Amino acid sequence: MSFATLRERLVPSVAGAPSRPDFHQLTLVTGGEGTALIDFVGYPCGPGTLLHVRPGQVQRFPAGPQGGIADLDATLVVFTPAFPPPVPAAAAVIDEGLSPAAFSLSALEYGAVSVAVAEISAEYAALDEQDASQAELTVELLRQLLAALLLRIARLPQPGAWSPAAGGEVFRAFRGELERAFATRRSAAQYAARLGYSPRTLTRACLAATGRTAKDLIDDRVALEAKRLLVHTGLPVASVGRVLGFTEPTNFGKFFERTVGATPGAFRATER
Repeated sequence: MSFATLRERLVPSVAGAPSRPDFHQLTLVTGGEGTALIDFVGYPCGPGTLLHVRPGQVQRFPAGPQGGIADLDATLVVFTPAFPPPVPAAAAVIDEGLSPAAFSLSALEYGAVSVAVAEISAEYAALDEQDASQAELTVELLRQLLAALLLRIARLPQPGAWSPAAGGEVFRAFRGELERAFATRRSAAQYAARLGYSPRTLTRACLAATGRTAKDLIDDRVALEAKRLLVHTGLPVASVGRVLGFTEPTNFGKFFERTVGATPGAFRATER
């Protein structure tokens, strides 16, 4: 859909509030200016910006220079995690920890991505006029066109210091296990034992991929989920801590303040 259509559908109270979708949302900006917030990081938006919000991330829709939702010319491609065909080369684009949330495209990159998005848009629009047999073929074509778009994104220069490939299979296995178990496993030794590596091997892989230790990445993931729950739910602070495996509220408060630099209550008051 177009960003203008989205703006028309959103009531002001929803537009200004944080949301946590359970689907992927790609936004290709062709005009206008704004600032999007994805997992508490601000990303300036302008012509040539590509945004990717993944399932479970907390976002605020791009805000304009004068406040309120931005008046952007943009196209949104929205899809569920199960829709793209399995393409190993594009897997990092799907993983929120391995691919950036925003790209600033060069003229050449923008041209290629905009053509891919236009093809998806045209085929999607044609669905309403097709019979069942044609629609079935079009849905499969949409899956393949989406895979092609994800591959184009995978080829883009990756901003930031992360280099997941440098960590090899050890780091990829750790990332997957971390997503499954961050609320119950808190030490690097536990993850190393679960994956069948030594703690030293695990930490070496994490340092190669991100410049940070396995323990740093575990704490970051727990802190990120805490921030998401504090902002997007009404759970009491103590309940947020229990969800993340802290049996004592004071321990959760100390962990959060040490990791984030603010108390849970102060962070919630600032970000909501």
